[in-house]
This record gives sequence, structure tokens and C-alpha cells, in this order.
Amino acid sequence: MMSLTNAMTVDVEDYFQVQAFAHCIDRADWDRFPPRVERNTNLILDQFAAAGTKATFFTLGWVAQRHPALIRRIVDDGHELASHGWDHTQVHQQDPETFRADVRRTRALLEDLSGVRVGGYRAATFSITDRTAWAFPILRQEGYTYSSSINPIRHDLYGMPDAPRTPFRPHADGVMEIPMTTVRLRGRNWPCSGGGYFRLLPDALYRAGLRHVNGREGQPGIFYFHPWEIDPAQPRVRDAGWKSRLRHYTNLSRMAAGLDRLLRDFAWDRMDRVYAPVLSADEPAVA
Repeated sequence: MMSLTNAMTVDVEDYFQVQAFAHCIDRADWDRFPPRVERNTNLILDQFAAAGTKATFFTLGWVAQRHPALIRRIVDDGHELASHGWDHTQVHQQDPETFRADVRRTRALLEDLSGVRVGGYRAATFSITDRTAWAFPILRQEGYTYSSSINPIRHDLYGMPDAPRTPFRPHADGVMEIPMTTVRLRGRNWPCSGGGYFRLLPDALYRAGLRHVNGREGQPGIFYFHPWEIDPAQPRVRDAGWKSRLRHYTNLSRMAAGLDRLLRDFAWDRMDRVYAPVLSADEPAVA
């Protein structure tokens, strides 16, 4: 097992809420779909409990409102509860005041349901970029401690490839940003933080990348995934295009076993504890 501890994270959203299906599923119709997020997240919590792993759960307010018992279990099991925004709206689709209302509403609900302070935030689809840097001071003003919203890669849906690869403060008055893990190779950042890449690419490739980040660079890594990724029996969305189906459904049946191997072979903990040294001097402006 690696001596360096990495951050295990879960983006708590249901299968019908993903950006890949946004073109064919309207938010107004979400309640018409059979929910599976509580079932799947409970299975993940069981898996973490068996491995003795603690993690950070970036949770949609929409999900928390409908599944309060799940929120309480996340906290009761010793995990960090964090915000994923209210309804998976990308930041660049909001103006600053709409964003403020979103993150305020989500944090208030999560704290009310859980009884613990919520300090972490992850934007939907890593949608904080140069053009939405105004989000960082708003997060600080609304009581958040850190963001994990930038993925410094090139991607058709997101990405900020020129961003730093380690924790940094994008705005003097904003929260600390903890970017997703990448490997620098041949002048380019390559993804090394899980998600769909973990299912689509060879398992050995991700492991080699994380070992490089831990060993050669001496940095912790971040792994992220979604509850729907361990659920091969989820309903199929008929109107999704081929690219969306490829991203969403490929190798779902292998995900739980792959996660077991990661939990066994690497050390993992919550974001707030893994990155405590860089967060300790970055207290929020509003409690």
C-alpha cells in the first residue's frame, strides 16, 4: 500500500442528472424517472465501511432534499459531506447572483439535514473556468472553505488545461481550489482522477499514473466517481446519442470490483483531511 494518502470522492447524483444526458432529459422531468441514487450510494457506503475507507461526498441539494436519510448516514459513517450545487447546473450557465443563491441554498440544506458544517464544493461538470472565476470569492463569502471544481485537462465538455496541477488560490479573496489529479507527459496534462476515464481506459494505466503522482511528485491524488457508475442495471436512456451512451454505460459492470482493488492497494481519506495542510490557513470569511 502507498504511504501517501489520497482523497476519495463521490459526486452524488442520479443517472438521469448527468451532463451527457442534458440534451435529452429536462430537469422538469427528473421526478418522473425511477430514482436509484439512494440505493447505489448506500452500496458505496457499505463498500467503504468494509474497506475502512472515509471519503468526501459532493452531494446535489436536489438529491439531499429527497433523500434526507442518506445524508444522515453519510455523516454518521464518518464521511465528509460537501456541496455539488443544487441541480447540476453548470456555473457558466448562471450569473453571479444566481450562483450565489444556488450554493447558499445547497449548503443551508445540507447543514440542516446533517448537523455538520459544509465547507467543500465541486461544480457540476468541472464548470469553473477563467470566465467564471468570479465564483471563487462568492464561495468564500458564502462560507465555503475549498473548491474542487477545475480539471486541468482538455475535454469537449470541460477543462482548464493551463491551470496549476496542485492546490492554488485563483482569486485573492476566494477559496482554495484543489484541482483534479493529472499526469504531465509530453507537454500536456493527462487525466488521472477517475470518472469515466477509469472505466474506459486500462486499469493499469490509472494505477501507474497515481503511483507517479504519489511517488515521483510527492503529491496526493484525487479519485472521483458517481453512484450510477456501480449500477449496470440502471434504466437505459433511449434518446441519448452514441457518444453519451459510450461515456455513460461502458464497463459499468466492472466498476465495483475496480473500486475494491483501489481501496485495497492505495490509502484513501476525506478531502478535508488529505488537504488539511493547505486548507488550515484558508478559513472562510463567513462562518
